[in-house]
Amino acid sequence: MAVSLYQVVVDTHDLPALARFWCQVLDWRVLFEAEDEIVIGADEHALPGLCFVPVPERKTVKNRLHIDLAPDDLAAEVERIIALGAHRADVGQGEDVTWVTLADPEGNEFCVLRPKKSLLD
Repeated sequence: MAVSLYQVVVDTHDLPALARFWCQVLDWRVLFEAEDEIVIGADEHALPGLCFVPVPERKTVKNRLHIDLAPDDLAAEVERIIALGAHRADVGQGEDVTWVTLADPEGNEFCVLRPKKSLLD
């Protein structure tokens, strides 16, 4: 049986704000929007997408799953994403790592990596 990654679901307190933040980060667009769900992606046929669903509580602990971004220029991308509303996050990564850990406006951690050419790079 074949299977593929369809979307990653993100619990959020403010669906529109967080969905639009990630649209700006990834240069994606809102593909579907309802009161209880917002789906974003590069286009409706480019998998995977991100789906934002409402939860009443705010994030309180470190993510057990996070997104890694691979930009052309790590430093420039970190500054761009911070200007969009992210902030640096310390999850115990130390100072000698080759990536930068950030958190989105609701505190969800993600990493901005050095440029990559493959999944094994």
